[in-house]
Amino acid sequence: MTTQETVAVGSAHEASGHAGGRQKMNIVVIGHVDHGKSTLIGRLLADTGSLPQGKLESVRAQCLRNARPFEYAFLLDALKDEQAQGITIDSARCFFKSASRDYIIIDAPGHVEFLRNMISGAARAEAALLVIDAKEGVQENSRRHGCLLGLLGVRQVAVCVNKMDLVGYDKGVFDTIVAEYSDFLRQVRIEPAGFIPIAAMEGVNIVARGGQVPWYHGPSVLERVDSFQKEPPELGKPLRLPVQDVYKFTEAGDERRIIAGRIETGSVEVGDEVVFLPSLKRSTVASIEEFHGSAPPRAEAGLSTGLTLSTQVYVRPGELLCKVGQEPAKVASKLRASILWLGRAPMIQGKRYKLKLGSARVPVWLTAIHSVLDAGTLNREVGRQQVERHDVADCVLETLKPIACDAAADIPATGRFVIIDNYEIAGGGIILDAMTDENSLIDRHVAQRERAWDRSAITPNLRASRYNQRATLVLITGPTGAGKARLAKALEERLFDRGKAVYYLGLSNALGGEAGLKDSAERDEFLRRIGEVAHLMIDAGLILIAAVSDLDDEELKLIRALNSPGELLIINVGETRLSRTESDLELASALEVEAGLASLEQLLQSRNFLPEYYL
Repeated sequence: MTTQETVAVGSAHEASGHAGGRQKMNIVVIGHVDHGKSTLIGRLLADTGSLPQGKLESVRAQCLRNARPFEYAFLLDALKDEQAQGITIDSARCFFKSASRDYIIIDAPGHVEFLRNMISGAARAEAALLVIDAKEGVQENSRRHGCLLGLLGVRQVAVCVNKMDLVGYDKGVFDTIVAEYSDFLRQVRIEPAGFIPIAAMEGVNIVARGGQVPWYHGPSVLERVDSFQKEPPELGKPLRLPVQDVYKFTEAGDERRIIAGRIETGSVEVGDEVVFLPSLKRSTVASIEEFHGSAPPRAEAGLSTGLTLSTQVYVRPGELLCKVGQEPAKVASKLRASILWLGRAPMIQGKRYKLKLGSARVPVWLTAIHSVLDAGTLNREVGRQQVERHDVADCVLETLKPIACDAAADIPATGRFVIIDNYEIAGGGIILDAMTDENSLIDRHVAQRERAWDRSAITPNLRASRYNQRATLVLITGPTGAGKARLAKALEERLFDRGKAVYYLGLSNALGGEAGLKDSAERDEFLRRIGEVAHLMIDAGLILIAAVSDLDDEELKLIRALNSPGELLIINVGETRLSRTESDLELASALEVEAGLASLEQLLQSRNFLPEYYL
């Protein structure tokens, strides 16, 4: 069975739900490289009759043709490059079945170089089988895997002590591993469900208990797996739907905006009042959309769906849809978190990373380290200034703008995240709490910037007197295509002709521009740069004009803070995206440039930015 085949089978089986009323469970299998994870899974597939007809025979025949000894691991590691290396590279999904229920099993990588894939591999698991080679014993990677399971909240863990045949089924070897590793697991808050002596290649204690270990009276692997408790359904928890995208249809007068995403917890019905976080925009569900089918009145956890709203509100991918009247998600820019760092370079304070949480993608900084745990030795240190590879850190992360999340202990799906460094997953972790602190990352940055600023004797009043104007940022916002840039350029020309010191900050001039911004993390960095450039130019006494599409309240707050102590005028053209901030001027359209210019000039004069005389 190739990796592609196992994924396809697993996906199809998962989509079937409780086929025939049978319960299903997600289990991750992990362990140090060459300790026998894939062999264990292959044996489970074969011995429970879960393989497609003829698959076992075809793999045996292929091994015979290639003069290779048959291994059950080949049922999973059938890709040529994986067989050549003898290691599992990517997490593969397949399924097997017992008499009582069906299992989706995730083969998570064990090699250190592929540990990062564990973040996505184990995050969906309700229980785990952790494999340890009886001959090699507990390895440093074995401890890291246990630490990661504890970090991700996987509490049902059975340890399979494999290759017992290589140590003559010695009970003393088994007892030594049980004593050492069970003590370790308890230190990472895992009470092991049991230790099972197995020989996966020989099929000992996999499906049925074997006579080779008469001193062992516990369950087989399959019996232990059947004893795991199914996690309670996510249906009873508050609604959480991370917004993946917003689709707008215009054909035949169709004005629907469909909010698309996967419901992680709870349920939603037509008529429910909902709120988007962090924007706090509210509306009511008008319909639940479904491709190639009639619109159902209700959608539940686990379903990818689309919603339309009775009152249209502008939201972006990355927001979190919650139900009014239920416990809302937390909104914060400062997060207490526990992180497992996997990057080759250490995680350092003050460096910009990217946080991926649910559908949100935002810049993030490590701003405090409370303690660091070595995942291999469990030694804990305080006072560290950076997080080294394979360390687990209790730390504080900060974002430019607030994001919506939950403590992982409450709702894991919206409390787990990964950290990107240089376009690669470098770490993952869980949110312990959302912190409230008025002294934000931006506030501290602005205060430090002002303290370090070395100003000349030319004061803002002297510049205003020289230019006969008061400096300000004229920020023109509104939907894409509303004509904002044309209006901004026309205003620059009009004021320049009047002898004013004015500058139009085109998007391509803003140290990188808006073109090609793929996610909110890039957009946040773009807005940060606009704020910093605006602060410089306004400090120089200029009237700065910038046009930015679809500004929301938090983005405007970010620019205002970075521009501080400079002044700011907000001009909205067309449909507003702001819900908590009033603009200084509302224009229905920028198409009538002359009328818009007259309104803008009148505003600037009434606010004394263009005085008749400046004393």
